[in-house]
Amino acid sequence: MNMKLFQIYFSPTGGTKKIVSFMSRSWDCEKVEIDLSDPLEDFSGYVFGEEDVCIIAVPVFGGRVPMAATSNIRKLKGNGTKAILVAVYGNRAYEDALLELKNTASLAGVCCIAGVAAVAQHSIMNQFAAGRPDLRDERTLTEFSERIKGITGQKTVKAELWVPGNDPYKEYKVVPVIPKTGKECNQCGLCAEECPAGAIPKKNPMLTEPEICISCMRCVVICPQKARYADNELVEMMSKRLREVCSVRKENELFLLEIVEG
Repeated sequence: MNMKLFQIYFSPTGGTKKIVSFMSRSWDCEKVEIDLSDPLEDFSGYVFGEEDVCIIAVPVFGGRVPMAATSNIRKLKGNGTKAILVAVYGNRAYEDALLELKNTASLAGVCCIAGVAAVAQHSIMNQFAAGRPDLRDERTLTEFSERIKGITGQKTVKAELWVPGNDPYKEYKVVPVIPKTGKECNQCGLCAEECPAGAIPKKNPMLTEPEICISCMRCVVICPQKARYADNELVEMMSKRLREVCSVRKENELFLLEIVEG
């Protein structure tokens, strides 16, 4: 059977998807995209084979994987397919996210062969990692992908991929940034249709349910009227607190499973 590359991503604002596209270029085979943020998709219907390869990529929220992503990853049927794990963060830190992603993907039945921590522009505080992934990131991620591709047909020495992180994971605790709606809103409903958490009522898309919203900023990015926005005062407060830790450029990291030739 022919190998397929499954590009599996949770990418509310597009940065994670872009990184997946860079890493997919090394594979000359059929490619299938799976959007983990699609609220209408039945993810339990995806069944992979041992000959396939999956790239599973998620953004980092407060050092963790968004629950909306983990719940959908668990529904996949891995069947031993090889998986490349990617945690994408906004130049602060990825903390326990890569380990959490590995554990979640392993429960879905995949064989984790590589982990990547990659940087993309911060989805809320856009001045941090602005313009990333950039050309330098593209070269690095392509190089990572070539190295990973080189081990996909080989036998493993270790039973488990090592990635950094703590278990139990850190408490999921972030400042909630609930998007507001301006007078430009014409209630087209696109934000309600595309919200991965289902936090925007379809009958009244000008509202956002704060107890459900995950502050992913998808509604802000996709609104055709530019009517949705984050609270400027809150974003400025967060920016001041994180300015020092986010000011120095952080580089992408690769973690590979040890192998011997098969």
